Amino acid sequence: MNLRLLRNALSNLAGAAIPALVALATVPLVVKGLGNAGYGVYSLITAIVGYFAVLDINVTAGSVKFIAQYNASEDRERISETVVFGLLVYGGLGLAGALGLYVGAHWFVHSVFSVPPGLGNEAVATLKLSALGFLIGQLQGYLQSVPQSLMRFDVSGRYEVVFGIVVPLLTVLVLMLGYGLFEVILVRIVASALNCVVLWLAIGKLLPDLSWRTPGASIRRELLGFSAYSFLSRFASLSYSYADKLIIGALVGVTGLAYFTVASSLANRVLSLTFRLSGVLFPAASSLAATGQLERLDRLYLKASRYITFVNAAALVLISVFAYPILYFWMDARFAANGAVVLAVMALSQFVDSLTNLPSLVNDGMGHPHVSGMFALARALLGLLAVWLGVLWAGIIGAAWGHLAASSVLSAAFLLWVHGRTVPTRLGRLATHAFGPGLLPVAAVALAAALARPLAGPGFLDQLLLVLLTAAVLAVCGLLFVVEKDDKTLAWSKVKCLLSAR
Repeated sequence: MNLRLLRNALSNLAGAAIPALVALATVPLVVKGLGNAGYGVYSLITAIVGYFAVLDINVTAGSVKFIAQYNASEDRERISETVVFGLLVYGGLGLAGALGLYVGAHWFVHSVFSVPPGLGNEAVATLKLSALGFLIGQLQGYLQSVPQSLMRFDVSGRYEVVFGIVVPLLTVLVLMLGYGLFEVILVRIVASALNCVVLWLAIGKLLPDLSWRTPGASIRRELLGFSAYSFLSRFASLSYSYADKLIIGALVGVTGLAYFTVASSLANRVLSLTFRLSGVLFPAASSLAATGQLERLDRLYLKASRYITFVNAAALVLISVFAYPILYFWMDARFAANGAVVLAVMALSQFVDSLTNLPSLVNDGMGHPHVSGMFALARALLGLLAVWLGVLWAGIIGAAWGHLAASSVLSAAFLLWVHGRTVPTRLGRLATHAFGPGLLPVAAVALAAALARPLAGPGFLDQLLLVLLTAAVLAVCGLLFVVEKDDKTLAWSKVKCLLSAR
C-alpha cells in the first residue's frame, strides 16, 4: 500500500507542481499584457467566478469515497448511478451559477467593485462570458475526480499537466497578438471544454461498463449525507481563496488587488503543493480505519506529518526571507515594494494552515467529517472578519495579517481538539515526532538567512547564490534531523541497486 500511495501521491503532486511553475513563470507576461489595472480586473473576475462555486455542496467528496468503495466490490451499477448523479448535480449547479453571473455582471462591475471607467464595459462582457466558463468548470472539476476515486492519479495528473502547461502559454500568446481580457477568458473556456471531452474519454476506458443509470434513492442519500459536512470545509476554502480579493477589490481598488493577488498566489501555489501529496491519505485512512488497523494508521500519519511539515517549513523560509528579491526579479520594483510583506505574511499563514491538512484527512477518514466541517466554517467566518478589519486598518498588508491571525487561532484549536478524539494520535506524540525534529533546525536556518541577506550583493546572481546556499543547508538539515533511519537505509539500498545494475 505504501508504494502505491507514494506513486499516486507523486502523480497528484506533478499534476499541480508543473502547471504551477508554468503559471508563475507567465505571470509577469500576463501583467505586462493586461497592465496592472487590467490584471486587477482579471483577478477580480476570477474571484467573483470562483466565489460562485460556494454553490458546490461538495458531492465530489462523497463521489470519490463511494466510487472507490463500489469499485472494490465490483458493483458497476452503483458506480454508474454515482457518476450520473454527480454529473446531474454539477450540471445543475453550473447552470444556476452561470445564470447568476450573467444576470449580475453589470451590478458587480459598476456597483460593488472599484473598476476604472475605461475597463468597465470590457469587464462586464468578460464576466458574462465567464458564466459559460463556470458551467464548464463545474463539470470539469467533477470529471477530474473520477479517475482519482479509482486510484488512477496518473491519469488525472497527466491531463492536469498537459492543460496546465498549454493554457498559460496560450494566454501569453493571445496577449502577444494584441488581444485583451475577453479573449484570454475565451481561450481558457475553450481549453476547459476540451479538457472535459478528454477526461470523459479517459473515464470511458477506465470504466468500460459505465452506462447512464438513474440514481436511486440510496445513492442520493449516501452522497448527499456524506457531502453535507464536507461542504463546510469547501466553503471555508473558497472563502479564503476568493473573499479576501472581493473585499480588497471593493475597499482598495484593482491596482492594490493586483499587488495582493500576485504575492498571495505565489505563497498559496508553493505551500499548497504538499496538499497534493497528502490528499491520497484520505482513502488510505478510510481503508485502515474500516479494518481496525489503527496502529498502522498512526505510524503512517506520524511519518507523513514529519516529512510534509519539514518540506512546508523549508518552503516558508525560502519564500518569506527572500520575499523582496523574489518579487523584484520576478515582477518589478513596484510589486516588490507593495507585495513583499504580503508575500512573507501570507506564506506564514499558509504554513500554519497546512498543519491541519493531514489531521483533517485522517479525521474525515475515521468518519467524523462534521468536526472538520464545523471548524472550517468557524475559520471562514473568523477569516472574513479578520481580513475585512485588516483591510480597513492597513490595506493589503492588513489583509495578510488578518489571514495569519485567523489561521493561527483556528489551526491551534483544531489540532488541540481532534488529537486523541477523532484522530487516533496524541498531540504530544505529533509534536515530538513530527514537528520538533524539523521546525527547530529550520528556524535556525531562517534566522541565519535573514541576517545574511542584507550582507549579500543586490544583484540577481548574489541573491540567487544565497537562495541556493540556504536551500542546500535546509536539505542537509532534513537529511540529518528529519529523514528516519529506515528510510535512509531503504533509499541507500535502492541507490546501490541502481549503480550495480549499470
